Amino acid sequence: MTSLTINPGQFSLADLRLIWKQPVQLQLHPDSRAAIDASAAAIRKIVEKGDAAYGINTGFGKLAKTRIPDDQLELLQRNLILSHSVGTGELMSDEVVRLLLATKIASLSRGVSGIRASVIDAMIAMFNAGIMPAVPVKGSVGASGDLAPLSHMTLALMGEGQVRVGGVMRSAAEALADAGITPVVLAAKEGLALINGTQASTALALNGLFLAERLLEAATITGALSVDAAKGSDAPFDARIHSSRGQPGQIKTAAIYRELLSGSAIRQSHLVNDERVQDPYCLRCQPQVMGACLDVINNAARTLLTEANAVTDNPLVFADTGEVISGGNFHAEPVAFAADTLALAIAEIGSISERRIALLIDASISGLPPFLVPSSGLNSGFMIAHVTAAALASENKSHAHPSSVDTIPTSANQEDHVSMATYGARRLHEMAHNTATIVGIELLAAAQGVDFHAPLQTSGLLQPVVQRLRQDVSFYDKDRLFAPEIEAAKQLVLDGAISAHCQSLYQHLYLA
Repeated sequence: MTSLTINPGQFSLADLRLIWKQPVQLQLHPDSRAAIDASAAAIRKIVEKGDAAYGINTGFGKLAKTRIPDDQLELLQRNLILSHSVGTGELMSDEVVRLLLATKIASLSRGVSGIRASVIDAMIAMFNAGIMPAVPVKGSVGASGDLAPLSHMTLALMGEGQVRVGGVMRSAAEALADAGITPVVLAAKEGLALINGTQASTALALNGLFLAERLLEAATITGALSVDAAKGSDAPFDARIHSSRGQPGQIKTAAIYRELLSGSAIRQSHLVNDERVQDPYCLRCQPQVMGACLDVINNAARTLLTEANAVTDNPLVFADTGEVISGGNFHAEPVAFAADTLALAIAEIGSISERRIALLIDASISGLPPFLVPSSGLNSGFMIAHVTAAALASENKSHAHPSSVDTIPTSANQEDHVSMATYGARRLHEMAHNTATIVGIELLAAAQGVDFHAPLQTSGLLQPVVQRLRQDVSFYDKDRLFAPEIEAAKQLVLDGAISAHCQSLYQHLYLA
């Protein structure tokens, strides 16, 4: 299994993509331990001194003025986790939980959270054993940290609650025992350090980011295939057009479309004597739309990479001066904004893909058989597959409403402005699956259209894409049960199988 060393504050997006894609073995860079130990020692000194310090020997939130006796500090931390484990809804996927755990480990290892190295080591051991805490996806407003989700994460560390190992639900106590991991007894400040932070929102948003990257890759390929299926022009992708505007994403995606369509015999067949002057926007303006989506995706990636490397709990411990300072790094507004912009990109990728499906089934525009099927009338072909795409595109428009503009006061108005980043980030998964279905339907439709042009063939880059699809889905010659084939095409989009044949085109498209 691949090994990855956590050097606190130094995660790259490549590291995070690796953690998202597959289980890895984590280890902590040895140079980080001195700062961790100094921070934990600072907490011990505060407890020994006896001065009131928020989250160390006081209550939490509105109860911050309540002083807790020293002999009850461990119970205070345990009660905190139990009382805050109030999440609801479906459980986060293993991919998201891996990101949650890894980013929390990295944050705590920065050495300003006042947590012992032994707790961090237990988290790493749990991660490496494949023990994934059962974390409900709902219950956080994205301020004062993702308290409920991170409490469920911490429950597992304490040997409480449920976990998932190899996809099977088990009690945390049994799973830790089988892995030889001793449940953690939390000391002063440690429970608060574990649950106060933006790691749940960030992990969900990173999941949305990485899915958005796959959607963009697949949709540029299906979009190019649709150009050939509709006998569209490649002239709108001319480099001079895009350099004259200067938008970086537009310039990069236009170059991809040129490469994808280069050498197409279908395109060569209508270079002359084609009466059409301009293609519809869904073909002609792809670089402008997809390029803008690329820029949004990369801007969100910058924010989320910063957040993945950040310290976002409260209060923070500065061992060099012995100070414990309360602030607000737990407020996930940057993540909320990043998630909202990703939602726009995911929705637009699906929206313009749906328009291309509509074009392809319309014989008056595409020049292809009505609804892309022989003997239309007797056969309905792609008629209702397009309706499904339209339904999902419309649904995504509602989901794309920004979450960050909403707020609701909590904790008796102590926490009176929140980010709603957790909802903003978790909705990206559903939106991405909607768009993957739309792009999958376009893949089926565009491949069908290209097949109608035989013996003329599409480009050398696009032919393997059609061939890969045809391994799972044959040419649609008459009506048949279509839903399983749409699902198969969707999975090719989500798994990255569509862009795998053209991966060299995307190597330098995203932040690394």
